[in-house]
Amino acid sequence: MKTLVRIGTRRSKLSLWQANCIAELIVCHHPSARVEIREFTTRGDANPTAPLPAIGGKGVFTEALEAALRNGEIDCAAHSLKDLPVDDAAGLAIGAIPKRADARDALVSRTASSLAELPPGARIGTGSLRRRAQLLALRPDLAVVPIRGNVPTRVSLLDDAERQLDAIVLAAAGLNRLGMVAHIRETFTPEQMLSAAGQGALALQCRADPAWLAFFAKLNDAATELAVSAERAFLGGLEGGCSLPVGAYACFSQGRLRLHGRVIALDGSRQLDLRSEATMSMKRENLAAARKLGADLAVQALEQGAGQMLTDLASSSEPDDS
Repeated sequence: MKTLVRIGTRRSKLSLWQANCIAELIVCHHPSARVEIREFTTRGDANPTAPLPAIGGKGVFTEALEAALRNGEIDCAAHSLKDLPVDDAAGLAIGAIPKRADARDALVSRTASSLAELPPGARIGTGSLRRRAQLLALRPDLAVVPIRGNVPTRVSLLDDAERQLDAIVLAAAGLNRLGMVAHIRETFTPEQMLSAAGQGALALQCRADPAWLAFFAKLNDAATELAVSAERAFLGGLEGGCSLPVGAYACFSQGRLRLHGRVIALDGSRQLDLRSEATMSMKRENLAAARKLGADLAVQALEQGAGQMLTDLASSSEPDDS
């Protein structure tokens, strides 16, 4: 195996942080390796204000990196796992999922220390239908405003007089990774706002080549991989993408993998919560069992009306990308 490893990434500060994190892990596990980071501009990055469905929706943040992988420009790509579709792209695979960071969502505000402190009719920004739906379930009086942009850009919108935002909601992991934890006013519990499948986890995507898969496997955290695999199987069983109002979070407790799934009506008027668990050890050999846990929970959700709740949402949604 050659020792030069070329990592592809988007150009945002968070994406570069993620790529450097992957680089450090590669060198830690393969001390003789040399690492290069190569930056790419995706369609989503090139059109920072246009609605994502108008520029292609699914894949606008990943397809440029996937093309670079296929043509050999890079050897792996660093992603937020929740941005990747549930099914592997042709010829590619997830080579490793390192240990997960905080999976929760966080409130950022200049004027309030919690969601409850926001005034009636407060304007709150988010680029995620999942967050929008859960915010309205908690506070039907809120005016939820769609926003786009990377993490620093979204935080700066709180100072935009034209937007008149009282707060925004972002992933706690992204804020922590960029040293912006001081901006967090409240971190939501899973009962308040269930995170997106895979939130807080990084994914190293590579070509589906046995040699590269073996090389990157040392970066993998088995407990994280099992948990997010259950979450993504739940999402996949609903035939949903990262843009739909679906939450999922799994973790190990007392030798059992426990999964919580949620489907929310876009206006927050109905919320379907489901839970399941299975005994298993934190080893990769249990991946099939973890995926079955998620798939079975999705079947239960569909039996309880989740499919109808998700009807006609995909065409109007945006990726839950930060």
